Amino acid sequence: MTKSELIDAMAVRSSLTKARAELVVNCVFDAMTEALQRGEGIEIRGFGSFTVRPYKAYSGRNPRTGAPVPVPPKRLPFFKVGKELKELVNHSREITPVLDDSDDD
Repeated sequence: MTKSELIDAMAVRSSLTKARAELVVNCVFDAMTEALQRGEGIEIRGFGSFTVRPYKAYSGRNPRTGAPVPVPPKRLPFFKVGKELKELVNHSREITPVLDDSDDD
């Protein structure tokens, strides 16, 4: 689902105009972004939680040349799925194993 599809779905479900739905979606995303920038966590019960994880500096490698490249320390957002959402997704479809028929001799 894209942001525009989310806006359309919200407009239909809540009887809002698309402009109002877009404003609501943008306000929610802006508030979440600002909270993460401040280093705060976001917890949405039944859905999941967003946190900011710090990563130390390390020495990486340029894949083309193999030369070492210093990677500075950074902070990145991390999402942990909630139990209810995990169960909904897991049980939403019947899981069918994919069989590889290429080994038939």
